[in-house]
Amino acid sequence: MNKLDPQRILFEDNHLIAVNKNSGDLVQGDKTGDVILPDIIKDYIAVKYDKPGAVYLGVTHRLDRPTSGAVIFARTSKALTRMNKLFADHDTKKIYWAVVEGHVSQERQSLTHYLLRNPKQNKSYAHDHEVPNSKKATLHYKLLHRLDNYSLLEVTLETGRHHQIRSQLSKIGHVIKGDLKYGARRSNKDGSIHLHARFLSFIHPVRKEPVHITAPVPSHDPIWKAIEKNL
Repeated sequence: MNKLDPQRILFEDNHLIAVNKNSGDLVQGDKTGDVILPDIIKDYIAVKYDKPGAVYLGVTHRLDRPTSGAVIFARTSKALTRMNKLFADHDTKKIYWAVVEGHVSQERQSLTHYLLRNPKQNKSYAHDHEVPNSKKATLHYKLLHRLDNYSLLEVTLETGRHHQIRSQLSKIGHVIKGDLKYGARRSNKDGSIHLHARFLSFIHPVRKEPVHITAPVPSHDPIWKAIEKNL
């Protein structure tokens, strides 16, 4: 079993635990059969709190496998039910950072498309107009920084659709760095894409206090390092 580095823990109490997900970590099982992040966290909890029996851990939301950043899990069924409702009602604030190919010309923009999911390809296609079985998707971005061949965008979601950020940014000609599935020029060596769940805030489901979680960008990556130095 892989061990959880305590430095990756962004928030922890009796009800919730938030972790800085590495690219490649699975939030839920897939056909690969690889170890999933919840099992790694359960093992950490069992050892830290000397729990002899089964450890409860509920998945409150998901991040794609090649994506990094903040992901939160519930340590009790009560917290899971309440967190699920917060996410369903859009009572959480999520901010993503995306490094995209090319120089984005508009400093700020709102994008609305209609996404049609293809389950066989595990891909969503963005359309300018509604098509049968499509779902409306809206995001807002702000340009934070320009590198030689890339732009860093801060993205907030109004809707939470399958591969929404990846699909919509690709549609406007600014594919996320390394995202071959959506048309990137080349892959990243480690199989990651430069999409990072940077910030998450919500009202704690039990204590009713504001929680603000910020996930540091991947420290091993030269592009993320260059960006961090300039912000």
